[in-house]
Amino acid sequence: MTARVPGKVLTSSALCRPTGAPLYKVLRCLDTHAQEWVDCIQASEMCNQDPQCSSRYRVMRQCLVGKEKDAMLDSNRECQAALEVLLVSPLFDCRCKRVMKKEPQCLQIFWSIHMGRAEDMDDLSPYEPVAPNWHPDTSRLASISSGITDCNPCLDAAKACNLNGSCKRQRSSYINVCSKGDFNPRESCSRKRCHKALRSFLDRVPSEFSHRLLFCPCQTEGCAERRRQTIVPDCSYKDKEKSNCIQLRKVCQQDSLCRSRLADYMVNCKMTPDTASTCPNQDNHQACLASYARLIGTDLTPNYVDSSFSNWTVSPWCTCKGSGNQEEECQIFLRHFTNNTCLSKPSQLMHSLKCVL
Repeated sequence: MTARVPGKVLTSSALCRPTGAPLYKVLRCLDTHAQEWVDCIQASEMCNQDPQCSSRYRVMRQCLVGKEKDAMLDSNRECQAALEVLLVSPLFDCRCKRVMKKEPQCLQIFWSIHMGRAEDMDDLSPYEPVAPNWHPDTSRLASISSGITDCNPCLDAAKACNLNGSCKRQRSSYINVCSKGDFNPRESCSRKRCHKALRSFLDRVPSEFSHRLLFCPCQTEGCAERRRQTIVPDCSYKDKEKSNCIQLRKVCQQDSLCRSRLADYMVNCKMTPDTASTCPNQDNHQACLASYARLIGTDLTPNYVDSSFSNWTVSPWCTCKGSGNQEEECQIFLRHFTNNTCLSKPSQLMHSLKCVL
């Protein structure tokens, strides 16, 4: 990125590196000012072709390991020298595509640089930026629902899915994997395999089908219960006891995929008292819904908490009981799900998919 001032052009490195600025703040400034991005796998390949960048990249990964990473960045000369080189490399501006074959590898590369912000990543997503006016193909959604006449939007969504080969196949696959315990009481379901099957469904099936199943508008408890059961919650969501939300978030942050999808959810859904609209990213509800859906199949899988169709609530399977002096932090985190206007007023698109009588 460059910025113009009278008589000179400043790079993002110059903008973010005033004299005496702590280096961990430089990292955050660079993320704020980055406008262009490159695939992290491609950025890593470009860095590996440059001996200086390659050696400094290895040093930087060592600097960002351990509890004292901020101190290392500010006081260790070798870390400072490595950062000076990487500030102008493609690695700092790299991002990952939301659906890509090498997503885990891409995310590992991203976090090898940005792991220093693991506790403060609410404004940092490893995924490519979402255009403010991004939304699914509304006309295709309308055409899907035009031939369905039953007055149950969630049942309509299931029927529409069954009319699409990919959706039917992927949905049948995850239902089969996640329902093992139901068919055979002696065989409990594998949550790990269930989560993997759910991620496959949500990554491979177009959102005009998957989002209809997850966010279908309901006017009866029967419809709302069908919606709640969409992800086979007895296997994918519920557990014998609820974890503490802070602890569950820590578990999530230890996994690069879960950490990445939580970060993306926060970027696209996080509400603050100063937020002027009902949704971040220029009121983009669809970006929030997509980020919410991609959390399903991780350790932080959210779902509807009951069969309410009017005042429904979504939440991860966790509680703030036992939070101690982290009670306020826990409640704030949980409210990003339970009291989120970006989710509670999903999109005019989903609400328009009422029954066609």
